[in-house]
Amino acid sequence: MIGFDRVTRDPTHPTRFLPAHDSGDHLHPNDLGYQAMGNAVPLELFRSLGTGYLKAQPALPTKR
Repeated sequence: MIGFDRVTRDPTHPTRFLPAHDSGDHLHPNDLGYQAMGNAVPLELFRSLGTGYLKAQPALPTKR
C-alpha cells in the first residue's frame, strides 16, 4: 500500500490537500500533486517482478 495522502495532505489541515497540490476543486491533485504521488512509489516494487512477468501477451482478437 502506498500512502499518497501522506505526500499530498496539508499537515495544518489534514482533510485538505497542500495548497501546492490542490487542483482548485479540493478533490483532485494538480500536476504537482500527481508528481508527488508518483515520486512516492518505490521503483523497487516493479524491479522485483522480474522479467518473466513482463513477457509480451498475445494480442486480443479484433472485431470486424
